[in-house]
Amino acid sequence: MSATARRPVVIIGAGPVGVTAALLLARHGVRSLLLERHPDVYPLPRAVVVDDEVHRILQSVGVHEEFAAIARPAPGLRLLDARRRVISEFPRSMQGLHGFPQLSMFNQPELERLLRGALARRPECELWSGVEVVSVTESDTPNTDAPDDPTGPVRVTFRRGGSDEEEHLWADAVLGCDGAGSLTRDAIGAAWENLHFQESWRVIDVRTSRPVRTWEGAEQICCPTRPATFMRIGEDRYRWEFRLADDENLEGPGGWERLRELVAPWVDLPASQSDDFEVIRQAQYTFQARLADRWRKGRVFLLGDAAHLTPPFVGQGLCSGLRDANNLTWKLARVLRQGAPEALLDTYERERKPHARHMIRVAVAVGWAMTGGQDRGAAFRRAVVGTVCRIPGVTEAVSRDLSPALAAGPLVRRRPGLAGRGLAGTFCPQPWIRHHGRRARLDDVVRDAFVVLTAVPATAQMTAVTAALGAPTIHVDDLDDDGTLATWLARGRADAVLLRPDRVVMDTVPSGSGHFPDPTAWASLLHTARRTTDARSVSLPRSTAP
Repeated sequence: MSATARRPVVIIGAGPVGVTAALLLARHGVRSLLLERHPDVYPLPRAVVVDDEVHRILQSVGVHEEFAAIARPAPGLRLLDARRRVISEFPRSMQGLHGFPQLSMFNQPELERLLRGALARRPECELWSGVEVVSVTESDTPNTDAPDDPTGPVRVTFRRGGSDEEEHLWADAVLGCDGAGSLTRDAIGAAWENLHFQESWRVIDVRTSRPVRTWEGAEQICCPTRPATFMRIGEDRYRWEFRLADDENLEGPGGWERLRELVAPWVDLPASQSDDFEVIRQAQYTFQARLADRWRKGRVFLLGDAAHLTPPFVGQGLCSGLRDANNLTWKLARVLRQGAPEALLDTYERERKPHARHMIRVAVAVGWAMTGGQDRGAAFRRAVVGTVCRIPGVTEAVSRDLSPALAAGPLVRRRPGLAGRGLAGTFCPQPWIRHHGRRARLDDVVRDAFVVLTAVPATAQMTAVTAALGAPTIHVDDLDDDGTLATWLARGRADAVLLRPDRVVMDTVPSGSGHFPDPTAWASLLHTARRTTDARSVSLPRSTAP
């Protein structure tokens, strides 16, 4: 390879987060190179749960129908006591806000195969397997495309196929999707913030044809001495997670008998090992709650487990990583292809970090409900959480809280005292619509652009905003849906909303006002210095207010 090889984006790690980031960048016309140390997809199951927001992200990269064929929708989560009596239930809908089941079980290697297949169909993406990245550094090589650009390219040093020979390439941006032991995190000088949860658990994935006594959702056994998680993943696939003592071994002599005792509440096993109960994988994991103190340095970014680690009790580990990709990629594309200011990239950590912290805290709270922790206050905390969960309305609130609105900021215009402010930072719902005589999901019609959805005739100011952003204006009545969007706008006291490419509401036209009250803050971030090959893109004025 040439020592001067240059790529727009290099992605370190080709797991689900890295591949999804590459596919999202490709939709915005940005080329990327993925570097993966493993020769193929890791064959054993790890993540097993996604929510409807993440299913919508899979729709945006074109694998949602294939994913639906391998996934199993589940009705929710139950907290059970040591005798398996229901303490509380967190229901999940089969049709969520995003147009998909709110909880889906799946086998991660199958999802990764789908994503790799989509990657192979995109000429903008390239994958190099069997490549070990050894360093990521800011380069002294000047940026020949923009000599005055202080950021410059990033140098990535790597080795191929176990070779000792080091090679180099340069990138306009590097995405570190390289997991909990991230080299990229070390490269930007980030450190872990400890969010105070660490326990060692045994994860057991099983395939069996034996009758299994199961609720179709996930079960969390709240017990100080033997907390556990159980869920059915597929037609004949199940997962158990147990917190075991250091001297409890499920392998070797006596391992089968010990496993038999652990799973007895769910399935009856014979005294000797049986072929109709296949243990696909046993692995000891340390469940942790951690957050990187910084997610970006220059054009180097952290995504997924490189940026945050969460206990798995609410199934948000992989979901958080895919949210990272969805939030960052459209912003990076606008900077790389349209010359938007670097400050736009600052909103990635500003928006995603508080959201990730919140999700980790929810997972830790559920962990406490299961175990109470392991200190003197454990029993008290477990009793309090169990009592709170029995209060009417609490479980519904917690379920809603799994996808809270983004905090107010430059790209989320939430203003005190104005109608419509409650919609800012939330996702637009995705109903089935009728568009030009065909039935489609909303995102398949509006694609990856900014878009204004309005329930009133477009005003001159609204039209100016959409023209500046190269965004279509769509009247909700023209979509001929079931009234979902019109009702959503009415409840939010908004005549119109401006949606970002990730379908988050950026700004609103309050009812009766006829205009976006003050678009100057986000206009300055989205102002483009140059046109792209997309004829719809035009420079955004510093202010489009009348």
